[in-house]
Parts: sequence; structure tokens; C-alpha cells
Amino acid sequence: MTRRIKIANNYIGEEYPTYIIAEMSANHAGDINRAIDIIHSAKESGANCIKIQTYTPDTMTIDSDKRWFQIKKGTWSGENLYKLYQKAYTPWEWQGRLKEEAEKIGLDFLSTPFDKSSVDFLEELGVKFYKIASFEVTDIPLIKYIAQKKKPIVMSTGMATLEEIEEAVAAIKSAGNEALCLLRCSSAYPAIPEDMNLKIIKHLSDTFNVITGLSDHSMGSLAAVAAVAMGAKVIEKHYCISREIENPDASFSMEPQEFKNMVEDIRSVERAIGQVNYEVSKKEQESKIFRRSIFVVKDIAQNEVFSEENIRIIRPAYGIAPKYIDDILGRKATMSIERGTPLEWKMVE
Repeated sequence: MTRRIKIANNYIGEEYPTYIIAEMSANHAGDINRAIDIIHSAKESGANCIKIQTYTPDTMTIDSDKRWFQIKKGTWSGENLYKLYQKAYTPWEWQGRLKEEAEKIGLDFLSTPFDKSSVDFLEELGVKFYKIASFEVTDIPLIKYIAQKKKPIVMSTGMATLEEIEEAVAAIKSAGNEALCLLRCSSAYPAIPEDMNLKIIKHLSDTFNVITGLSDHSMGSLAAVAAVAMGAKVIEKHYCISREIENPDASFSMEPQEFKNMVEDIRSVERAIGQVNYEVSKKEQESKIFRRSIFVVKDIAQNEVFSEENIRIIRPAYGIAPKYIDDILGRKATMSIERGTPLEWKMVE
């Protein structure tokens, strides 16, 4: 599989800056103007892409109060599935406007479809790539349908076993689609550090020969920044204007300044990672003077023998390099030398 994917005017890959996705999800709280504000705010905070989700309550589940449709644990405990999706979904009639708004200001637009009808809708919108959610990794018919569109795919792998990931990747490849990025994800809301297992990012890359990243539901930016240091090339984070605005995703979403700080930290880490380069930097050149060299540490008369008592290897580095000390010991001085003078070859017989 390719190690580089082109999306609109951006590349995702090993030789490119980390691609950062701001996930709007339900943080619009039912207000299109807030959704537009989130797009502009995400751009200002350093995101490369805004992501939404394309579904309706009826494409996700059925309206039923039976016990199987009740959420008993976690962030949404006590909710009914259908009613939760009613609160969280992004109206389809907004999505063309949101795509236009994002692209106008230079943000890529991405969505997660959850059934074939939402894929068809996004095709009509002209989306350039797709996201597959962790919960859909086992929906092989949907994955094949998306892959057949021959557009790049970013797929989260939360909850998935290695075998399930292999099946999903095989489904994408069977459609002749090689443009794939896999995201490590802990599908808990919020995720806790001990469940993150960031080492999986490299294992996914090595196992499937694909670009990898992190879909991060943990609080703060520590996991995201660490993931970049470990090789992640895509970071996805839930984004909101304020966690005070009540909606199903607010509690584990990042506010603008937090997101901006995360992006800045990621860019700093990228600069620190750098590349394999043993050339000495300008700053290091300036520090070289504080290495060690051979100095006279006791007044020496002309023709006096150099010994461990009158010369030593000390800082700074104005004298002869330390590696020559054995060549000098036992030889005579060609001149008188004061204590504190860096030793030079002209002083050695």
C-alpha cells in the first residue's frame, strides 16, 4: 500500500507534517450558525480538516424502547440510542453549506457515513475522502461500498481485534483501493491513558504497510503529542467552541485554545524529531568551545618535561585535543608557559 495519500491539496504521509482533523460531531448542538463558527474556529486553531458525521437516527437504528436500545454505562448512560442520535446528528441539508464554508477558508471537509444512503449523499456533495468509524469496522458490506468509490479512506480501529482489522483492510483492497490510513483509537468517551496503547500505531503501520495515526478521545493533548513522537501522521480530536454548550460530545471535546496549544506542541515535536543528520548545528558550534582540551595547570619552564602534574585535560577547548595527551607526556616544552595557558603544538618539542 502507498505511504502517501493525496487529499485535495494536502498530502498525508511520512514525509509530511501531521494532518490534524477537528471532529465537530454533535458540538453544533443543533445550530447551523454554531457549526459554521466551529469551522472558522478550527481553522484559526490550526486544524487541517473539519470532520462531521452523516447519518440520521433512522439510518443508525430503530425507534424502540426495548432494553437492547438502552445505554447502561459510560458518558451516555441512561440514554436511548434513537433519541441520542436525534440529539447528535448533523442535518443533511446543512452539509453542503458546511463543506462550502470549510473549503472557502482552506479546510478540508471530511465526513463519516454510516450506511449506503449516506455514502451516496456524500458522493453527490463531491467529498474527496471518507472516514470509517471504529464502530463500523465490522460492517464489511459498508466498507466495500465506500472503497469502491476509489477515494482515500481514514479508518479508526477502536475495539477491533487484529483479525477484524485484517478483514476490513482486505475488504478495502478487494475493491482495488490502496489509499488507506489506519487510526489507533480507544473507543471510550473519554478514553483513559492505560487504554490508549500507542505502541499499536507502529504495529499497524508495520503490519499493513499504511500511514497510521490516532483518533484521540482522551482528555488533554498528551496522548496526541506522544503519538506524533511515535510516528502518527494523522491526529483526530473532537472540537467544540465551549464545553459549556450542552450536547452529547461536549464533555470530551477540546476548546479552541486547548486545540491550538495541542497543534503548537505537535509542530514543536515535529521540529524536534527532525531527521537523521549528524551535521553540527550553528548553536552546537557555539557550544563546542566548552568541550575539554589540554591546558597548562602549573607554570612550566623551557625544556621542562610535560607531566600529569603540569598539564591536564580540562574545559574549555582552546588547547590541543584530549586524544593527544599520551603523545605529549614525557616530551619537553619549547618555551616557558604560564599556568592557565591552552597548550599548542608549537609549545611541544
